Amino acid sequence: MQRLYDFLRRNPTGVDTFWAVFLFGISLLSGTASSAERGTDSPALIVPITFLLCLVIALRRRMPEQMLVLSVVIGLTQLALNVQTMAADFAMLVIVYTVAATGSRWASRLALAVGLCAAPMAQTRWPLDGSALGNAAKAIFLTVPFALAWVLGDSIRTRRAYFAQLEERATRLEKEREAQAKVAVAAERARIARELHDVVAHNVSVMVVQADGAAYVLDAAPDQAKKALETISSTGRQALAEMRRLLGVLRTGEHQEVGEYVPQPDVEQIDDLVDQCRTSGLPVDFKVEGTPRPLPSGVELTAYRIVQEALTNTRKHGGPNAGASVRLVYFDDGLGLLVEDDGKGAPHELYEEGGTDGQGHGLIGMRERVGMVGGTLDAGPRPGGGFRISALLPLKPAH
Repeated sequence: MQRLYDFLRRNPTGVDTFWAVFLFGISLLSGTASSAERGTDSPALIVPITFLLCLVIALRRRMPEQMLVLSVVIGLTQLALNVQTMAADFAMLVIVYTVAATGSRWASRLALAVGLCAAPMAQTRWPLDGSALGNAAKAIFLTVPFALAWVLGDSIRTRRAYFAQLEERATRLEKEREAQAKVAVAAERARIARELHDVVAHNVSVMVVQADGAAYVLDAAPDQAKKALETISSTGRQALAEMRRLLGVLRTGEHQEVGEYVPQPDVEQIDDLVDQCRTSGLPVDFKVEGTPRPLPSGVELTAYRIVQEALTNTRKHGGPNAGASVRLVYFDDGLGLLVEDDGKGAPHELYEEGGTDGQGHGLIGMRERVGMVGGTLDAGPRPGGGFRISALLPLKPAH
């Protein structure tokens, strides 16, 4: 039974052809017998009309509008040639339903009009041997099936359109989700690129300073040179670990296992960052004001990277005798950062909005990070010489 159902569902035209042949046989038998009794219908007309009406059944799914027009022409021919109704006229009821369900709008309206007029016209052409009231009642009675067939077909059309709209909406939402996922991946990769820039710029600058110092004191103070080389080694290992973590994400596009990666830096690690800078020969005064408390991870990472970038710029542009100071201020609704140095200052282009030092992202990365958490950043020359970076990071992003 299931196989039969699947076959019928996959071959609707074959099913229509079967019913057309079945209806053709019944119509010929009943039509020939009734015409012989009445003596009014010509068998030469019954056969072609029956064949055409059965053809309407067979081709109703492939050409609904054309079959509707054919059925209208056949009906008018029956009226004109006095060929009374027969079993094959059931095809008119079927085509009304089919056009209402699958045909174009003009054909659906035409089918409704034809269905409502078919029974009254037939009753007028071949009235009953009774009163006019009886003829009118029969006409109304025979019109109801046509109206119901059209209503059923139109409701199926509406239902199909509704489901098609749901499928289209689901497809559109799926495409939007894919687009959002791609945007998220691009944003994540941009963030990783900024992370990579910060890691490389900071650690490589530390290694360069330590290497220069080791070369300078190699003969005069071997112990200091050894200490500088150890600092270079540890800094290089740290840089390699962070670069491996970041490049691993870029290579795979997704996190493998949480344990494989180093945790993101936070505010507490600023102290280690300052100690690293002091070890490399940059005097840094570090103070914390207010009551330290847990902060959103985005704010902590942004604070760490700002301090890291600022101290890296101090080593690059401040000169050999430059010193720096770092202030962290815990407010009720945010975190304040102030990084200053007393060096000779950075090139003028680095002060400008969105400027870079020509070798990296410069202040662009800082401004992007601060903007992501809804904060503000002020960077520029300090009165009396040097450079100043001031940032305010709110605990809640601005809406």
